[in-house]
Formats: sequence, structure tokens, C-alpha cells
Amino acid sequence: MPLRMPRGRAADTALACVTGLAAALGSVRSLFPQHRLEPWGVTTAGWVLIAAACGALYFRRRRPVAAAAVCAAATAAYYLISSYDGPLMIAPVAALYAVAAAGRIRAAIALAALIVIGVGAGTLAGNEEINGIALFMLTGWLVGMVALGSMQHGRRAYAEEEARLRAAEERLRIAREVHDVVGHNISMINVQAGAALHRLKKTAPPDDIATAALEEIKAASKETLRELRATLGVLRQVDEAAPTAPPPGADRLPELADGARRAGLDVHLTTHGEPRPLPAEVDLAVYRIVQESLTNVTRHARDATAVGIELIYARHQLTVTVVDDGHGGATSSADGTGSGLNGLRERARLLGGRFHAGPLQGGGFSTEANLPYENRESRVP
Repeated sequence: MPLRMPRGRAADTALACVTGLAAALGSVRSLFPQHRLEPWGVTTAGWVLIAAACGALYFRRRRPVAAAAVCAAATAAYYLISSYDGPLMIAPVAALYAVAAAGRIRAAIALAALIVIGVGAGTLAGNEEINGIALFMLTGWLVGMVALGSMQHGRRAYAEEEARLRAAEERLRIAREVHDVVGHNISMINVQAGAALHRLKKTAPPDDIATAALEEIKAASKETLRELRATLGVLRQVDEAAPTAPPPGADRLPELADGARRAGLDVHLTTHGEPRPLPAEVDLAVYRIVQESLTNVTRHARDATAVGIELIYARHQLTVTVVDDGHGGATSSADGTGSGLNGLRERARLLGGRFHAGPLQGGGFSTEANLPYENRESRVP
């Protein structure tokens, strides 16, 4: 069974425990009499501050700024009173990353500046444990944590926005299809019932059963149309336009690439062969494959920095390839059997094409689809 990293509160607990264990191991000599450098009361206070600084990491998701402030204050107090210079500084560094990852960039920069100023003041006051080089390295670590946290926030925001847009597009597609198919047929029923009723009333007696049935059909179809329009209004929502724009296709891939670049990825889009007009279903499949692949990279590929998107226009088919340099695969399963990829595989199969997704040797994940311009499997002889 593959080892899974903890998530949610389990991850917060694990981080607090691991950080506390590292700080405790660095300060454990304070418990041995032969290494006594301070009174036992000061040592006890130091251990309480270690517990407070590391325990604050448990709240890094729910209250990131408050947790980072408590962590930094407890760490500063520890270094002021304790004679044992343990590695407790890793706790506020981890808290700083959590603040930036939560999107509180200004708060993260302010906390980082306070930490640097505090450590610098201690150095000027005569702390022999910290010199100028160590202070410079600490500043680099803090800047790096803020930058990494900011990038993680950007990726998460990009993935959420992509999911929201895809859900909105799906609602609009359903609304369009329901309006065009169901709405049209019900309108025809209503019109034909009205026309038949108009003719029947000229010849049929007043209590004719057929006349009453047609009146019921006309009234029911009219009420159904009214309820259908209300349902479509809910699907479209008040802040969304009616589905008049054409579905997305290969011509909008640069927009997807630009969105991924804003999330911190280096995206390269290349085309080989002579581009040609694509059938609507193939054009939409190309867009969805690249969209799902980029979303998977931002959500699941650890340490991914670059993505290559390649379109190859051959004589009978178009090949779409998306490759990233991350680790861990594009889905929670290493063989690429996530629900999103299954949907892409089914879409390619229905078009008579092939789809493959999986990890690459040496790291990275590849998604490839071969889509024929014409679905020969579904052609009627």
C-alpha cells in the first residue's frame, strides 16, 4: 500500500510534532546536570516556550497570521531567556510559509521583516551565536519561504478558478442543450396542440373528450415551458451571460498557458505540422485535455516548474501531449486513473482516438491523446 502524506488537521499535527521534536532534540542537553548553564526555572520556561511555538503550528490553516505571530513571539522570548541556542527558529519559518500560502502576503512580509530586525538587534547587542553571514542566510530563508508560499497560493487559486470556470461552462452547456432540444420539442407540442384544438373546436361538440385532452396538453406544455425557463435561469445564474459564445477550442490554448504562467509555471506551447480546421468535437476535446492536464499539474504535481504542450498535426490525426517536470503524478494514483483522466480517456475513445497518461522515468508526468480528424469507427457504411 503506497504511503500517503497526511492532510488537513493530521498534517498540522504532524508538522507541530516534527518541529517540536527537532527543537527538543536541540535543547535536550539543558536537562542534564553536567550541562547546566541556567536555573531550573528558566529552563522550564524555555521548554514551555518551545511547546507554545511548535503548538501554534497546529492552527496554521485556520488562523495563519495569529499562529505565526504567537510562534514568532514565543521563539523570540525563548532566545532572550534561554542559554541553550536550540533550533527553534524552524518553527516561525514554517509558520511564515503557511501565512504566505494562505494569501496573506503583506502579513508574511511584515512578519519576516520583524524576525530579521529582531535577530539583527540581538546580533548588534552581542549575541555571539549569530553573525552577519548567518543573518544574511536567515533573510534568504525567510524570503524563500514567502516566495514559495505565495507560489503555492497562486497555484491553488488557479486550480480553484479553473474548477469554477469549468463548472460554469458545464452549466451553460447543459442549459444550451436543454433549451435547444427539450425546449424546442415542448414548444412544438404546445403549438401543434393549439393548432389542433383550434380546428377541432369548429366541428366537435362542446363536451368532446378529444377537445378537453388537447386543452390539457396545451396548458401542461405551456406550464412546462415556464418551469423550464425558470430552471435554465438557475443554471445560467443571474451574473452569467446566455450561452451564445462558441465552445472553446485549440485557438484558446494560449489563454490556458497564460493562466498557468500566472500560477508560477513555465509553460511552452509548440505546434508541429500545418494547423487545420478541426471538427467541433475534436476542437473541444483538445481544449479539455490541455485544461485538465494543467489543472492536475497545479493540484497534484509536487515541485513542478515547467510544462510542455505540444500539438502535432499529422495527415489523419492530431496528437496532443502535455508533459510536466514534477513528482508524484498528475493524480492521486500513479498510473493515471483519476476521475478527470478517466473522463479524458472516455472522450478520446468516443472520438475514435487513443489516450495515455502516466509517470515518466526520472520524474514528470505525461498526458498524450491521439485524436483522428474523422471518426471512422462511427461512420455508417
